[in-house]
Amino acid sequence: MRLLIVGTLGGQLTVASKIAMDKGASVTHVDSNEQALAVLRSGKGADLLMVDVALDIRDLVTKLDAERIHVPIVACGVTNDARAAVRAIHAGAKEYIPLPPDPDLIAAVLAAVTDDSRDMIYRDESMAKVVKLAQQIAGSDASVLITGESGTGKEVLARYLHSRSLRAKKPFISVNCAAIPENLLESELFGHEKGAFTGAMARRIGKFEEANGGTLLLDEVTEMDVRLQAKLLRAIQERVIDRVGGARPVPVDIRIVATSNRNLTDAVREGTFREDLLFRLNVVNLKIPPLRERPADIAELAQYFVQKYSAANGLPVRPLSAEARRALNINRWPGNVRELENTLHRAVLLSTGPEIGIDGILSPDGVRLDQARVNGAVAHAAIAAEQITRNLVGRTVAEVERDLILETLKHCLGNRTHAANILGISIRTLRNKLNEYSGDGVPVPPPHGGEMRGAA
Repeated sequence: MRLLIVGTLGGQLTVASKIAMDKGASVTHVDSNEQALAVLRSGKGADLLMVDVALDIRDLVTKLDAERIHVPIVACGVTNDARAAVRAIHAGAKEYIPLPPDPDLIAAVLAAVTDDSRDMIYRDESMAKVVKLAQQIAGSDASVLITGESGTGKEVLARYLHSRSLRAKKPFISVNCAAIPENLLESELFGHEKGAFTGAMARRIGKFEEANGGTLLLDEVTEMDVRLQAKLLRAIQERVIDRVGGARPVPVDIRIVATSNRNLTDAVREGTFREDLLFRLNVVNLKIPPLRERPADIAELAQYFVQKYSAANGLPVRPLSAEARRALNINRWPGNVRELENTLHRAVLLSTGPEIGIDGILSPDGVRLDQARVNGAVAHAAIAAEQITRNLVGRTVAEVERDLILETLKHCLGNRTHAANILGISIRTLRNKLNEYSGDGVPVPPPHGGEMRGAA
């Protein structure tokens, strides 16, 4: 955990930094926004910024956004000034902490922001085999490819691997290759020199250099453009990178961990992923089974999430009823552990009795999970029947493709990742299609099942 403290507040932030260090955080302290930007550009990096509320937080957020530096901000003030807190939140801060600091509050904020659990929660034998293999290879520098469906816990396993490696005291840096536009990903990975392109206002150290000595996680690596894959291959083979606009190569010492929810063999066959890069990344493959294939983990994880969100919301830990446990066990969990976590978070907040009953185990749209499962199956059958009987004569291939994509997205309640998996296309391809449709004025389901809108 890397904490960057910005400002002074009469020495109270120094006290906060000591508390954070006692909790295991690595702390850097600067006085101004410009100094904070210089630290972040330099590659020292930060997982959290604690900023004096008297500083211009909106200006800091604007400059961070302009340089695509994504770090959560917590504002700090010496009084319980509600207006200052509201201004800070509106400016872009995630939270406001009154000072002098309370040690438990500081610890809670650090835990909430980083969500850096180094323990694997499992009981099922299939998952135990994966964890055992991870423990065996943790101490090596071999590249690791972690595969599995969306939501199975690939990044959690990557962090677990790093925490048990010889690099555990060095940075763990994660890059989501699917979330960063193609034309910006090279700069994000390798950094750039001042003036290398429009908007490059200063030298910026990339994620490879920021992870130096530690571990670099390339999340959803198969979404990377093939041309950039060639530069990634060179970086892995030779352990040197070239900043965009740079004049000389820069050596790096990192371990590479990559994740993917796609079939890599198919990606190679389709020409969207380089075979030689796959060989370099896939020295060891950790394949996480979907939650539906590890039933013993459901109860273990459910209890963990109940305890976690009860503590986070100041609520007593209540047991799950037998009926609630049964509903959890028979559900298919297409969203895997992530979906289970969200379900239990809702249950903790919405249940009112001495135990968490079946009425608190709800789908995202508020339907009881056992009923949603049945209704969902019926709806899916109806959609399938409609697709089979639909008259295709006189319609273009593009029209049929558009309807298939939009119907699948509706079935997935707007979840882009699930829809892409069902359709057998990349998330990037799906987003491009949706942008094309919305540009033509076609209503596109938004994420999380909201109202239809004319933009993806």
